[in-house]
Amino acid sequence: MNTPALLLRVSLLLLTISCSTSQKAPRAEQGYQAIFDGKTLNGWEYDSTYWHVRDGVLVGEITPETLVKQNTFIIWRGGQPRDFELLVDYRISALGNSGINYRSEDVPGVAHALKGYQADLDGRNRYSGQNYEERGRKFLALRGQRVRLLEGQPPQVLDSLGGGRAALGQLVKPGEWNQVHIIAKGNHLQHYINGALMSDVTDDDAANRKMSGWIGVQVHVGPPMKIEYKNFRLKTLQ
Repeated sequence: MNTPALLLRVSLLLLTISCSTSQKAPRAEQGYQAIFDGKTLNGWEYDSTYWHVRDGVLVGEITPETLVKQNTFIIWRGGQPRDFELLVDYRISALGNSGINYRSEDVPGVAHALKGYQADLDGRNRYSGQNYEERGRKFLALRGQRVRLLEGQPPQVLDSLGGGRAALGQLVKPGEWNQVHIIAKGNHLQHYINGALMSDVTDDDAANRKMSGWIGVQVHVGPPMKIEYKNFRLKTLQ
C-alpha cells in the first residue's frame, strides 16, 4: 500500500474512533450514579404537600395555601456519604429560597428537617453558592470567600475567590437552569456553580464539623416559591 493510501486509512480510522467515543459521558461525569430517577421519589423521604415529580424534574413548591412555618426538606435515604462529589442542575423562582444539604443529621422531634452544611441557593442571588450550616453555626463562608473554621472563633477569611461576591454572582443565571457541583473531601468543602468556585471551607472545628450524613434539598420559610432540581448525580470518593 502506498503512503497516501495508508495515511487516508489511518485518518478514517481515527475519525471513526473519535465519533464513537464522543457519545460517551465526559470524563468529569464518569463514576457518578443517579440518585433521582426522574420519574418517582423512590428512596426519598418527604412531605407530598411540597414535593413532587413533573416532566422529569424534582419540584419543591410552596403556594399561598401551603405556607410553611419551618424549613422542610426532601431527604435522600440511600446512604450517608462521607467523601463525595455531587452534581445537580437547579432552577429557582424569583422569590425562591432553597439549598442542598449534605453531611447532615435529622432534627429530633421535627419531621423532614435537617441540620448540617448547606450549599445555599436563592432566586434573588444574594446567597447562592455560599456555605451555610442549617440549625448550626450559620454563615460559614459567603460567596467569594475561602475560609478556615476553628472552634469557638468566627470564620477566618483567608482570601477572595473569583473577584469576590458580586463578580461571582454574575455567573449565576436568574430564572434559568444552573449547575451546582459540591466537593466534600475530608474537612475540605467546595461549592461550585456553573463551573466557578463560589466558596471554599476548611473546617478545623473538630467539635462541630460533620464528616458524613444525609443529603437533602429544601423549601424555605417565606413567600410562595418554586425550586426545581434535575440530573442528581453522586460520586463517592476513596
